[in-house]
Amino acid sequence: QAQLVESGGGLVQPGGSLRLSCLAPRMIFSVFSPLHMAWYRQVPGKERELVASITPGSATNYADELKGRATISRNNSRKTVYLQMSNLRPDDTAVYYCNALNSAKQPRYGWGQGTQVTVSS
Repeated sequence: QAQLVESGGGLVQPGGSLRLSCLAPRMIFSVFSPLHMAWYRQVPGKERELVASITPGSATNYADELKGRATISRNNSRKTVYLQMSNLRPDDTAVYYCNALNSAKQPRYGWGQGTQVTVSS
């Protein structure tokens, strides 16, 4: 079973919104809460790119492509990280993944299955 399980993707029209969720089902609170968490996305033929991150203290950072259109948040008691995206564009179409970041700001765990986001009319 994967350390992290993504959900919430789907088909949405341009300009629409989605909220993605990332659950850590096997982690206990004391393991999850100190993690620096991140969302990535990947389109076929391209490398996976980091699009948003949130520190244990809830400081956030966003890739330029999502600034102003996305909000990353976390609920440690639910061991869940969210990515709320709005004003979606066709070029947001991708498989979205979450992961924790290690001290080198690299992915800490193996990848889960991700959740597909398709923005199309």
